[in-house]
Amino acid sequence: MSQNAYADYLPILPAALAEALDESVAPRLLVDGLGPLAVVGQARHGRLLWAHGAGAGHQSAFMQRIIKALAEHGIQVLAIDFPYMQQMQEQGKRRPPPRVERTLEHFAAWYHALEPLGTLPLWVGGKSMGGRIATLLASALHRGAIAGPGCPGVIVAGYPFHPPKAPEKLRLGHWPDIRCPLLVLQGERDPFGTREEVEGYTLPQHTRLAWLADGDHDFKPRRVSGLKHEFLIDEAAQLAASFVRAHGTPSGM
Repeated sequence: MSQNAYADYLPILPAALAEALDESVAPRLLVDGLGPLAVVGQARHGRLLWAHGAGAGHQSAFMQRIIKALAEHGIQVLAIDFPYMQQMQEQGKRRPPPRVERTLEHFAAWYHALEPLGTLPLWVGGKSMGGRIATLLASALHRGAIAGPGCPGVIVAGYPFHPPKAPEKLRLGHWPDIRCPLLVLQGERDPFGTREEVEGYTLPQHTRLAWLADGDHDFKPRRVSGLKHEFLIDEAAQLAASFVRAHGTPSGM
């Protein structure tokens, strides 16, 4: 990405967020102190604060595809880039994510800024690392480690249950403190947690696992499967929208 990655994002102050979202005239915003925000779709069934994975921001091909699909199924997506990703996009140089605690702090700041601004509850979620951060936020809000209203639900696309080739290093220690509905959309061949591995875990009762047939970490199937990548992404988005509707969309919407 060039330094013009956010050239069409409107710079605003956090105090102007409510007006910008109400007017729906600037779906791409650069919020002072927080960073880029892309608002996609209308909140017919729900709102979703959506974070990216470790190596690619919300402008990446996978993120754009799943964001568009979620919006088509009635979920308004509020997609962000973390500060290190913004620097990557602007400078064209790869950077590792900072400590999880810093990333969680930034995600919580976005949640607190956006949660009061809509009529529907604000769910949280993301791709891979972004999904892990969303689960950490839900856990921290429940425990009171982060102040604020409880999270209504979490959607994760490709949860990094463990690092590839290190299945013993599970990232599930905070999951018992997640008391809201949690949907994990996982490719059956995901190296961060295959179907065979994950089905052997003991997960909280409110967790739902939805498997994408023959999918990898980006839900991409092998050619021999006969499946289409774009169809699996749409299937994931449809499952997510149905999950949100089943857990709190007001009747009649």
